[in-house]
Amino acid sequence: MVTTKETTDEKVDAAIKEIFSSDKPWVTIVWDDPVNLMSYVTYVFMELFRFPREKANELMMKVHTEGRAVVSTGSREEMEHDVARLHEYGLWATVQHGESSS
Repeated sequence: MVTTKETTDEKVDAAIKEIFSSDKPWVTIVWDDPVNLMSYVTYVFMELFRFPREKANELMMKVHTEGRAVVSTGSREEMEHDVARLHEYGLWATVQHGESSS
């Protein structure tokens, strides 16, 4: 008979393997907030990610209308760095695993 601890450990190990062996990318998500102006959000996207104005504006409008937008994709460490930079500019951003569309 398998004990509860062994079963729990096996489940945790399986979950960890899924996270780190998955083909799903890590993403940076910017969330809508009541503080920042739309023009400022566009500026930040252009400044941090070197997006052309049109792409930055498109992402800003997605944040504004849908409440969020994926602005970068990559390794977990890269996405955590992007989130930290966005926080320095006062934007609300998080890292998430498993989303690929922007």
